[in-house]
Amino acid sequence: MELELIFDAKATLGEGPSWDAKKQVLYWVDIVEQKVHIFDPKTGKDEAIDVGIEAGAVVPCKSGGLMLATRNGFYALNLEKKELTAIVDPEADFPGNRFNDGKCDAAGRFWAGTMEDAEVNITGSLYRLDRDLSVTKVLDGVAISNGIAWEKDNQTMYFIDSPTKQVVAFDFDLETGALSNKRIAVTIPDGEGIPDGMTIDSEGMLWVAQWGGYQVSRWNPDTGERIGSIKLPVGQVTSCVFGGEKLDELYITTASRGLDEASLKEQPSAGGLFRVKTGITGSVTYEFAD
Repeated sequence: MELELIFDAKATLGEGPSWDAKKQVLYWVDIVEQKVHIFDPKTGKDEAIDVGIEAGAVVPCKSGGLMLATRNGFYALNLEKKELTAIVDPEADFPGNRFNDGKCDAAGRFWAGTMEDAEVNITGSLYRLDRDLSVTKVLDGVAISNGIAWEKDNQTMYFIDSPTKQVVAFDFDLETGALSNKRIAVTIPDGEGIPDGMTIDSEGMLWVAQWGGYQVSRWNPDTGERIGSIKLPVGQVTSCVFGGEKLDELYITTASRGLDEASLKEQPSAGGLFRVKTGITGSVTYEFAD
């Protein structure tokens, strides 16, 4: 699998990618720089929209536009007017928290979780924004809410709380959005960084971005076994999503946050957007069903 640097973005904290199958474009965010990006693989051009707030994840809406999980809760972004509309902020009483990663399930609900800026206290939670724009806290006691993925039969959901170095699995009820029967599916080995964003392929294998690990690794969640790895020339690998016309291209976001001058010389493409043609079909990015 050949790795390409498709956009040398120099992002501070690239994150939260999602694929728009209708428009054949990639959405992603630079959290620290408060920008939502739209990358068009056909032209190689990237449009950056300054949204004026840290957005940790972005998903397309069925009605058009985007839904964001931000420092101050959920917002809708009108792409034509470049205007934000506040939806709901479930953590208005936690000013030290912000939303991090998130994505939509097959029923069109937006799942996103929070974390403390200082990354000291465990004050985060995982929330579900339903189609009627009501919000439900699904999990609490989360340190750094990160990757989410669902099996294609919609009976299992996977979730990452980064400092645990684990991917956990839940029984998932698509109709109600309820979780049950938590168990450990994958444990990232010591010395390989921590698990960050995640996606799943059509074979049910998990692709996990490893912050500090210089790679995206592929895991069998039934056995906990690693079955592949894509090495990157940058350490802070943040997330990944399948895209392309055949959903066989893996787009990978990275970060340059906190790297000193020497590290940046060693990793000149830190913060770049990468792509790998995997030869394996991935999962679709579900839209928010507003």
